[in-house]
Amino acid sequence: MNGAKALLESLKECGVDTIFGYPGGAVIPLYDALYGDEHFKHIRTAHEQGAVHAADGYARSTGKVGVCFVTSGPGATNTVTGLATAYMDSVPLVVISGQVATTLLGKDSFQEVDIVGITLSVTKHNYLVRDVEKIPIIVKKAFEIAKSGRPGPVLIDIPKDIFLKQCYYEKNETVKEKYSELSFKNSDIDNIAQLINESRRPIIYAGGGVKTSHAENELLELAEKADIPVVNTLMSLGTTPRNHELSLGLVGMHGFKESNLAVVNCDLLLAIGARFSDRVIGDAAKFASKAKIVHLDIDSSEIHKNVNADLAVIGDIKNMLKAITESINVKDNGDWKKKIASWKREINNEDDFNPKNILESLYEKIGKEAFVATDVGQHQMWTAQYWRFNETNRFITSGGLGTMGFGLGAAIGAKVGNTDKPVLLVTGDGSFRMNSNELFTVAKYNVPLIILLMNNSALGMVRQWQRMFCEGRYSETDVDDCFDYVRLVNAYGIEGHSVNSLEGLNNVLSKVEFGKKPVFIECKILKDESVYPIVPPGQPIDTILLEG
Repeated sequence: MNGAKALLESLKECGVDTIFGYPGGAVIPLYDALYGDEHFKHIRTAHEQGAVHAADGYARSTGKVGVCFVTSGPGATNTVTGLATAYMDSVPLVVISGQVATTLLGKDSFQEVDIVGITLSVTKHNYLVRDVEKIPIIVKKAFEIAKSGRPGPVLIDIPKDIFLKQCYYEKNETVKEKYSELSFKNSDIDNIAQLINESRRPIIYAGGGVKTSHAENELLELAEKADIPVVNTLMSLGTTPRNHELSLGLVGMHGFKESNLAVVNCDLLLAIGARFSDRVIGDAAKFASKAKIVHLDIDSSEIHKNVNADLAVIGDIKNMLKAITESINVKDNGDWKKKIASWKREINNEDDFNPKNILESLYEKIGKEAFVATDVGQHQMWTAQYWRFNETNRFITSGGLGTMGFGLGAAIGAKVGNTDKPVLLVTGDGSFRMNSNELFTVAKYNVPLIILLMNNSALGMVRQWQRMFCEGRYSETDVDDCFDYVRLVNAYGIEGHSVNSLEGLNNVLSKVEFGKKPVFIECKILKDESVYPIVPPGQPIDTILLEG
């Protein structure tokens, strides 16, 4: 068979049945091989960036490796933001890009670009295939690398003539990359257990690594046995059910008062699969300064990178948590939990048309099983604060890179991978303009998404910072363009509604039939609606501004 067919057969052996992509000249042989192959579901997006974000959303929501096909040159460079997004959030992707023929490499040929060189810093590994016989082994290595250890994206660049060359394909040729077995010492577990048993004010700081290692149950068992409250990063929301008594929710720049003060006043901080992001720790020198810090992670490069740990252990989080739970005593930290509860600030705006009430109305309508994708900005933080994530993998958002334009593609991927579950996209008018071309994909495949647009006619988060830190100099952040988003979605044949009151929203929610077709709901909110709490950049996380 030729290289293109060998590639498809290799993908089948790796368990792939869904591909996102966009055809072009360098991948004509690949799409020719794909023609008529009923094994694969191929989703052609409106743009290559949307294809990578869709593969990303598919991977995050299903736990599988997301796969994307693109052509050479601009097709390949359009994937860079998506690759960087996945790399920062440890998402397993395999992106296959076409390349000019090997005889044209290095000659400034039409649509030639060194995509391997360009993506070195935003992929876990990448390949340029020069031998057709190596396609099967490279594909299988790529999948193993993408999903092993700390997951991440892998790019495979294949010249057009390699797709066309003949090769011998042997099935069931398995590849297992040799990764060092990360085994922890019993003495480390004993030391951690002793610290937990002796602590009076412990806190678990849970990061995205909990989700990646599928250690949600183990985390909860540890927290419950030792009676330890849990704070979450953006990437770990849902790993501890938000309705659980030990869940304190989001921590950091937009964390709740009780979450931040719990970290500031704890005597033991168990950091589990977390990278001590600047958005979480604020002033590093004053982060959990009263506490012994224990850091558990699979990636040694994260240890002591942003915050020095008193005890750090490298290994698989799931196994480490099991061992720690077996070694600790049953505890009751009732006094500590009461102290934390005393810091809680109630928010009562029941009759107001504000983001909290908007999101709660959606939550009541579509329930806890929904996957929620977001773009980046105020709406992202409101969703993180107020949506009650009680299951893992339900929150799909760009945490590390903060990619505006991520949401719609990611929501498409999540729905393609989870046809039996509702998928909600929460977006803002600034982000939505960056990805609204993917409405074409939603309409073409009748992807029954719920799209919630919070429209404040502004680049809301930047504008809020300008108001707070630039004396209200709103430089290029007001978007008073009177654009009609409902007419835009109607042009794609998508049902659209616009509301400016909670009563209007609830009327729409009571009438709309979700799950069979896409639905768009625009909520027109106040331009000065803000995200609070907020910790000013670089300040200690107990420097909490609760209102303007």
